[in-house]
Amino acid sequence: MKSDVVLGLQNASWPVLLVDGARTIHSANAMAAEVFGSNITGTANSLAAIWAEDNANTPAHFLSFWQAAPSPTARMKLRGVAGVSVAYLACIATLAEGEQNFFLIQLLPDKAAAENKTAAMDAGQAHKQKLDCALQLARTVSLDFNNALTSILGHTSLVLSKMEPNNPWRQSLMEVEKSAAKAAEIANDLGAFSRNEKETRVQQSGNLNQLLQRNVEMFQSAKQEKEVSWALQLERKLHTAKFDEAKMQQALVKIMENAIESLGPGGRIIIQTKNLELTQPTQDRNAQLAAGTYICAEITDNGAGIEAEILPRIFEPFFTTKRGTKHRGLGLAWVYGIVTNHGGGVAVSSQPGVGTSVRVYLPSDKKFVADSSAGTGDLNGTETILIVDDEDLVLTMGQAILSHYGYRVLAANSGLKALEIFSQNQQIDLLITDLVMPNMSGRELVEQVRRVAPFTRIICSSGYVRPVNEQPDSISYLQKPFTSRELLVKVKQALTSGEPAPVDG
Repeated sequence: MKSDVVLGLQNASWPVLLVDGARTIHSANAMAAEVFGSNITGTANSLAAIWAEDNANTPAHFLSFWQAAPSPTARMKLRGVAGVSVAYLACIATLAEGEQNFFLIQLLPDKAAAENKTAAMDAGQAHKQKLDCALQLARTVSLDFNNALTSILGHTSLVLSKMEPNNPWRQSLMEVEKSAAKAAEIANDLGAFSRNEKETRVQQSGNLNQLLQRNVEMFQSAKQEKEVSWALQLERKLHTAKFDEAKMQQALVKIMENAIESLGPGGRIIIQTKNLELTQPTQDRNAQLAAGTYICAEITDNGAGIEAEILPRIFEPFFTTKRGTKHRGLGLAWVYGIVTNHGGGVAVSSQPGVGTSVRVYLPSDKKFVADSSAGTGDLNGTETILIVDDEDLVLTMGQAILSHYGYRVLAANSGLKALEIFSQNQQIDLLITDLVMPNMSGRELVEQVRRVAPFTRIICSSGYVRPVNEQPDSISYLQKPFTSRELLVKVKQALTSGEPAPVDG
């Protein structure tokens, strides 16, 4: 009987589903198979498999409520093959076979929802224009600031290099240099997400799964204040996408950091990837996607969630609800800038008390890429490296990468702690230090290390973007953000160079 019912609607131009009381899909017509694809076949033949997250209740509650108060039509949202939520006006009828009840669900277009969607797209377009204006302003300000700060840093560094070590004005000049470098990093942060010109860094075809896995391993190996349960549900044959690995890693790390910060006891983060093929322009929240092929990385937490009145502002530069001087409100603005500069989109959905889901879309090719980590065996080493940075995340990442390649790694989150390690007469072959740190800058640390251990090789690192004429390939300088390979290559170059390279701070 069940098959006969759907068979009668086999050629209907709208999807038809026959669902039992356990929400299992027993039969579907041709249009349903086309709209929902493999999501309703095989082992995933459950209504839950296509149930959109933005429904007000679960499939079980929906059918239970409908049974208690049957109506000719009801509204529901289901996810199609592309994973995008679509609103339907469902005509539902119950059927009985023996002692078992079935629901015959005919899915018609929801015109009211479509009109609301059009209004939402208009609002989304207005929001995008607002962000674009903010990006333009940020771009202009960051460029002007960087030009001025480049001059200040250049002249200050020149004077310091010529000044005697015991000059009474030396400490003041160092403070000027430190403050200017910090301001330059902030200006660079500002410019990084607002940059709409073609990125100067190379974008290569890569597998986003590998980058996500490395990020998760990094967080798992770090000492976190909270216990986090991670779950990876990655598309086995994820299409390739062109991206700047270091930039994209920054964006994903920032999203994961936010997810961790939102968690309470029993915190859980789920990371999913999938391939998408959009046959028409589609909108997911504020992310407007042209027709084409994409990969989607979705990071979902069960944390505190975001209040509805705050959600529209989360991508605005300098908007933050966090307290403390370290929170400049540029994190998600930066994510937005990085992802949109790659031609993609980012969407956030959230419910207070339930959690947040961030979806990153990147244009993709219907190709697969081999693991790019092959051929890095010559980057192993056994030397002792001291890495110094006031950002715990950078320290943890550096330790994880270098230890994995055989190095003995020491870490310090300040210049003073680094000097304590040197005072313990430990043999340190290489020092990697951030240039911009509170209390003692990287330059001050380098100068003191030069006195106690003059033959130690040194690499300075900073997020400040140096002008192209300042030896960007210098062995002693590592530009943030950097990939694991960039770090390993720089370390190998520094350790195998004949003499300690002059510090290029």
